[in-house]
Amino acid sequence: MLNNWLRIAFINYKKNWLSTIINLFGLTIGLTGFMLILMHWNDEESFERWNPKKDQIYYFQTYNKKENSYGNNISIPMANRAKEVIPGVEDYVLFKSSGMGFKITTKNKTFYQEGGMNVSDNFFEFFPFKLVDGNYKNALKDGGVIALSTTAAKNLFGKTNVAGESLKFNNKNFIVTAVYELPKENSQIKPEFLLKPVEPMKSDENQWGNFSYGCFFMLKKDVNLDQIRQKFIKDIFEYRASLDVAEAGVTIQQYMDLYGPNDSVLTPLDEIKLHAKASWFGPPDFKTLMILFTLSVLIVILSAINFINLKTAQASQRAKEIGVRKAIGSTKTNLILQFLLETFIICFASYLLSLALTELLLPSFNKFYDKEMKMTDWHIFFYSFAMVIAVTVISGLIPAMYLSNFKAIETLKGNFARSKNGIWLRNGILTLQLIISSFFIIGGLIVNQQVKYMMNKDLGYSGKQIMMINFSEENPKPWLKYERLKNEMRKIQGVTDISYGEAVPGNGRSSSSNMDFRDKSIEGQHGSMDFNYLKFINVKLKKGRWLDPNLASDTINNVLVNEAFVRKFGWKDDEALKNEVRPGFDNKPYHIVGVVNDFNIRGLKTEIEPIIFFHYRETDWKRFDVYNIQLKIDPNDIDGTVKRLKAYWQNNVEQGYPFDYYFLDQKFAKTFEKYQKQQTLFTILNAMVLMVALLGLFALSSLMIEQKLKDVAIRKTLGASDKTLIFGLTKQFLWITLIAVIISIPISYYLMNEWLKDFAYRIDMPVLPFVLSLVVLLLLTFSVVSFKAYKATKVNLVKYLKYE
Repeated sequence: MLNNWLRIAFINYKKNWLSTIINLFGLTIGLTGFMLILMHWNDEESFERWNPKKDQIYYFQTYNKKENSYGNNISIPMANRAKEVIPGVEDYVLFKSSGMGFKITTKNKTFYQEGGMNVSDNFFEFFPFKLVDGNYKNALKDGGVIALSTTAAKNLFGKTNVAGESLKFNNKNFIVTAVYELPKENSQIKPEFLLKPVEPMKSDENQWGNFSYGCFFMLKKDVNLDQIRQKFIKDIFEYRASLDVAEAGVTIQQYMDLYGPNDSVLTPLDEIKLHAKASWFGPPDFKTLMILFTLSVLIVILSAINFINLKTAQASQRAKEIGVRKAIGSTKTNLILQFLLETFIICFASYLLSLALTELLLPSFNKFYDKEMKMTDWHIFFYSFAMVIAVTVISGLIPAMYLSNFKAIETLKGNFARSKNGIWLRNGILTLQLIISSFFIIGGLIVNQQVKYMMNKDLGYSGKQIMMINFSEENPKPWLKYERLKNEMRKIQGVTDISYGEAVPGNGRSSSSNMDFRDKSIEGQHGSMDFNYLKFINVKLKKGRWLDPNLASDTINNVLVNEAFVRKFGWKDDEALKNEVRPGFDNKPYHIVGVVNDFNIRGLKTEIEPIIFFHYRETDWKRFDVYNIQLKIDPNDIDGTVKRLKAYWQNNVEQGYPFDYYFLDQKFAKTFEKYQKQQTLFTILNAMVLMVALLGLFALSSLMIEQKLKDVAIRKTLGASDKTLIFGLTKQFLWITLIAVIISIPISYYLMNEWLKDFAYRIDMPVLPFVLSLVVLLLLTFSVVSFKAYKATKVNLVKYLKYE
């Protein structure tokens, strides 16, 4: 019986070779896209799974109700108190300054090592990297010790057994206490060397408001996270507020409403990459991943729709076969199993082809996402094969049930071919396919328009020919270094202007604190700078005046603010110039002397934040945060100027350090990269969808028009013109296309509007993509179907009428 089924299957594959190829091609493309996106998802979900303590380690984040924002920082006193008073908390580890680099000197060489991290001394209890040399006990206990990765140890000493060796950087001597091997598995936490910032941590022990550390908490097994969260609110946040309410003159609840945090989020260690609300290690983007995965599944569904449509369209060709088999005793179950087997053979062949195609495309996909994925995860094979089974059942069962219900007597009499059975099923499935195609066209056009809008939007500043050079971490008085370099580097040919700014577009290094005015408080970014910085980057003054180096008060307590700062307090520009604010980073009032136009620092996805601008000497601790020098370059000799600057820097400023620089406009352009990649992927998926849909439409229209060739011959004999015949054969498909687009419009509008909500600066929902979707699909449908219809008008009349 099985042998007979297989022979019938291959006879039908050969007979309907076009639809067989289209089914194979469509399913192969769909499964390949599904596999690649699934591999990407699995890779993103695999971060930190290497850690044997992952089930107990949680990443701490705060929530500020007033700002509706999440933070990724904590203060040392808050972490200490959590361990002391919350029963479910066993321990915590603090970290900061991820990615720092130093020029490190050993007995035999000097090497610039990047990837360092400041941590508290119990780091290895949370992250038990494989120990290669030394001992983890007291490895980070004081400020004179350092732990190295095997890579860093080889870079510095040429070997890994270096515990007890000494090295020097930042004018301090250190002893290597441990050498560890970083995990080969995916991890966002891969420090090349580890230090404990003893002095800074000691000075921050009682600073409840100094939220400058990231934190992981070790919780007891099977702990109730909601209870822990409630404890944080009551025993940490409210307690912290109670310490300051007397001085602030407000109640505990009022204090929390003004300054926050109001709540906390604890994200499991192995979910940080995709599911954290805010992260030190890069912004999570689970939503985009889900969109891509959904789109890849839709392509598979389209392929399944093609299969169902083509199988039901071929029904008339197999009607007599089914009638004969029923007449000789074949059961409905046998017929269904036979059709399912035919479907499975096509699906399995597509699965094998998709495995080969995925392997072929994987290097390019890895390059696109900067990954090193390999087809070694059994989940990929399991879930993709499960998809094959699902497609087999869905796309095989519907036509199988439909075909197996034919009545033997009717089919043997030949009545089936002239009946209208199956028309509603085919039309309904074709409509669904065109709805999906319409959504992809609309979505692709809207994504393109949004990305184009972002690329062309006026950012409120100009970063052209502005070169930023970062200082090394080894600067005891960095502001003096900047002032010296400012005078010396002016003499270099090609340098036209110099300045410094903390809030650099595209960099995102600026810090923030509360800004108080009477009984109101907002969260504002700090923008310490040189006097000329805002004019240097072509920001416009809206009201008041610039800071003036000739006025002593402009280095004491005078500041500029942006429009967002004024709006947040509900002032008008003139009112702002009459007011003083008290920043949380200082104990004196600051007087606003000017309002500048808003300009984008972090990108266009988030709104422009309130920023307060002041001279770096105005606040004591900000002088120590001067970290860059920015130079405006002569556009006529950019390459030559960069070479001269590099030579000067490496010979006279930071010998042994890399020349760490970038141009502001290029750096900000990187904030668009993620959306440009989304645009590229959407375009590729769009092309795949249209290709699968149009091939399916072509094959379906071919089969349906072939069934009408006798009618065409009769009408042509009676005098119908080719034009009338073509229109008659195509109008049904055009009506289906029109209905499909109309149905897709509200669906596409809702989904794309939700996507646009992720952007603070976005286009208004355009009308053109919806119109173009209708026009494009109508034209494509007409082109595909009319081609086959035209061929149908050239039929041999004698062939179809000789028996009439």
